[in-house]
Amino acid sequence: MDHHHHPQHHHHHQYDGGENDYMQQEDDWDRDMLLDPAWEKQQRKTFTAWCNSHLRKAGTQIENIEEDFRDGLKLMLLLEVISGERLAKPERGKMRVHKISNVNKALGFIASKGVKLVSIGAEEIVDGNAKMTLGMIWTIILRFAIQDISVEETSAKEGLLLWCQRKTAPYKNVNIQNFHISWKDGLGFCALIHRHRPELIDYNKLRKDDPMTNLNTAFDVAEKYLDIPKMLDAEDIVGTARPDEKAIMTYVSSFYHAFSGAQKAETAANRICKVLAVNQENEQLMEDYEKLASDLLEWIRRTIPWLENRVPENTMQAMQQKLEDFRDYRRLHKPPKVQEKCQLEINFNTLQTKLRLSNRPAFMPSEGKMVSDISNSWGRLEGAEKGYEEWLLNEIRRLERLDHLAEKFRQKAAIHEAWTDGKEEMLQHKDFETASLSEIKALLKKHEAFESDLAAHQDRVEQIAAIAQELNELEYYDSPSVNARCQRICDQWDSLGVLTQKRSEALQRTEKLLETIDQLYLEFAKRAAPFNNWMEGAMEDLQDTFIVHTIEEIQGLSTAHEQFKATLPEADKERQAILGIHNEIAKIVQTYHVNMAGQNPYTTINPQEINAKWDKVRQLVPQRDQALIEEHARQQNNERLRRQFANQANVIGPWIQTKMEEIGRISIEMHGTLEDQLTHLRQYEKSIVNYKPKIDQLEGDHQLIQEALIFDNKHTNYTMEHIRVGWEQLLTTIARTINEIENQILTRDAKGISQEQMNEFRASFNHFDRDHSGTLGAEEFKACLISLGFDIGNDAQGEAEFARIMSIVDPNRLGVVTFQAFIDFMSRETADTDTADQVMASFKVLAGDKNYILADELRRELPPDQAEYCIARMTPYSGPDSVPGALDYMSFSTALYGESDL
Repeated sequence: MDHHHHPQHHHHHQYDGGENDYMQQEDDWDRDMLLDPAWEKQQRKTFTAWCNSHLRKAGTQIENIEEDFRDGLKLMLLLEVISGERLAKPERGKMRVHKISNVNKALGFIASKGVKLVSIGAEEIVDGNAKMTLGMIWTIILRFAIQDISVEETSAKEGLLLWCQRKTAPYKNVNIQNFHISWKDGLGFCALIHRHRPELIDYNKLRKDDPMTNLNTAFDVAEKYLDIPKMLDAEDIVGTARPDEKAIMTYVSSFYHAFSGAQKAETAANRICKVLAVNQENEQLMEDYEKLASDLLEWIRRTIPWLENRVPENTMQAMQQKLEDFRDYRRLHKPPKVQEKCQLEINFNTLQTKLRLSNRPAFMPSEGKMVSDISNSWGRLEGAEKGYEEWLLNEIRRLERLDHLAEKFRQKAAIHEAWTDGKEEMLQHKDFETASLSEIKALLKKHEAFESDLAAHQDRVEQIAAIAQELNELEYYDSPSVNARCQRICDQWDSLGVLTQKRSEALQRTEKLLETIDQLYLEFAKRAAPFNNWMEGAMEDLQDTFIVHTIEEIQGLSTAHEQFKATLPEADKERQAILGIHNEIAKIVQTYHVNMAGQNPYTTINPQEINAKWDKVRQLVPQRDQALIEEHARQQNNERLRRQFANQANVIGPWIQTKMEEIGRISIEMHGTLEDQLTHLRQYEKSIVNYKPKIDQLEGDHQLIQEALIFDNKHTNYTMEHIRVGWEQLLTTIARTINEIENQILTRDAKGISQEQMNEFRASFNHFDRDHSGTLGAEEFKACLISLGFDIGNDAQGEAEFARIMSIVDPNRLGVVTFQAFIDFMSRETADTDTADQVMASFKVLAGDKNYILADELRRELPPDQAEYCIARMTPYSGPDSVPGALDYMSFSTALYGESDL
């Protein structure tokens, strides 16, 4: 041994892993070695086996641990194997320097892995220092087999210890607290193996007091099955008070690595299993989907034809059973399928989600089993179902209606058959052959009542037929029996109709014979009564007195009488006809030997009476003729008196009228002087007085008319009263007019008014006296004054002026102005005020305020000769507002006065 290495000097020969000083609690390396050669032996054996377990992977071994590593080659190889890295190329020379270089390369590599090598030098290794070599190998074991162990937050030695404790925890008789005496009984090793490979050791057979067996079992099994070489002998362990810790740690770490490798494999296997499990689960889900989809589609396929079956049943019960089945389907069979469909969609979505999350391609269901296919089928199912329910309800309604109709048919048929019972026998009865007229009438009444009863039942027969028809149309299952019954009812109904008709005819025939006689009595009564009345009326009329006032009236009576006489032959014919009826009755009674007891039941008039009255009428007619002739003569005389009066009155009346008008005109028209007018009027007065005898003669005729009681006269409109009043008016008017003219003469003379001026006043007055009343109203008078040049405009001043003038001319406030008052006023207001200006103003009035006048306007406003005078002398008007035919009245007016001025 190299003298440099005294144990006292360097017991720090340890593995320094920085913070992890795993060996500080352990005893010094040197002291271990010195104290217990048994440990060195154990280490040598263990470390050699450990190195070989790695070197064999490179196809080599060591025999002697301190000899075989001396050239550094196998040391480098060992490091390459356990690290999995390449070291620097080794030196191949055999010289000491080459070996030191190689060992240094190995030590350098160890140091590069973060291990501080204290007092281990290449020379000692090369020199084959056993203790140094074991120390170096332990360092390698620590670094490469133990340092990287990691269990629940602890690592290296503590990690390994914790792993052992965890793995052996279930085993009651194992308690691992360290890496020496805790392993002496061998159960710790057995427990580790059993825990990971229970099939390799029958653990229950092991005993704590047989450590040799236990240790050998563990080491043999480990070597044979776990590829862990035997690193210690059982004797070494049992024979030592405290086995070598490093040896035990090395051995245990091999177990750890063997099982953690298995753990890795397990993890890998687990991963594969997990992947496979996912796939299997997905495949199962796909299968489930396919199966569910197939089942659901199959169910839908089976169910739809059932829902589409529309074959109806005959009875409500059967249909209601169908409805019940359908309700069961709705309530019991469909809900689970709804659930399945929902589940199917959920499963499908879940599956797709799982596939997506595990990076698998999306699931594609087989043809026709897509979610959409199922939805479509489901939609068809629901469509069929909706249609089916509607159909069921409609069918049930139809059957309900059929049941109702069939019941109604049976009811009505029963009622009808009950009513017709015995009717045919009744109709064939011959009771009418021995009946009297009143009895026949009673039978007929009864039969009529039956007929209307029959007619009333017509409705029901029609209803029965209609119901049968509807039952046929609605395809009632028992239609044949319904139709047969309906047919029977209709046939019997027709038969009743025929029998009714026959009986009706027989009754009527019998009645006819009895009635003919009755009819003739009635006919006699009907015609005799009005004829009798007519004769009585005629007798009354023929003896009637009359009062008439005119020829027309008497002629009317005569005409009426002639018309009456003309109807007598017709009346005689009627009389003979009435008597003929009477004879016919006698004939029928004889022919048919009918015993008609007593008199005519309808009248008391008899043929004798008719003949007596007829004779009386014929006697009265000539007497009436005479009376009418006498009255006619009287009326003719009256008419002559009327004409005589009318002829005179129609002359006298107009004469009085004409005279009145002429007197009026004389006073207005101013022909000649006032004296001339006066003379004229006095002549009139004389001729009127001479007319008096004609009036008196008329009074005489009037006297005769009154004595003859004549009240009207259509030949004249004049009554005596008219004539008298007219005559008196005429006398007063002539007197008054003469008086007016005399007054005018007085006025004229007193005022010195010339005749022209008088005429001018008259003309103005007459012009404004539009209604020819001989007086002017206030407005007419105002217009007259304005035309004469008075300034009385519509202003207040003008109004006041006019009021003043009115108070002069109409002092009594009568609202009119007489010619006399007008003259008085004018003679007071003006002397000779006529000027060219005034004439011009007057023309302007006539021209309607225009600056020119038209010939038509002059002719309309002035007397003919004056008008023509003006037209002849006026020049045409040439102002800007001129129209064709316009005449200039201004220059004409100036000319009128201009000449007299000259």
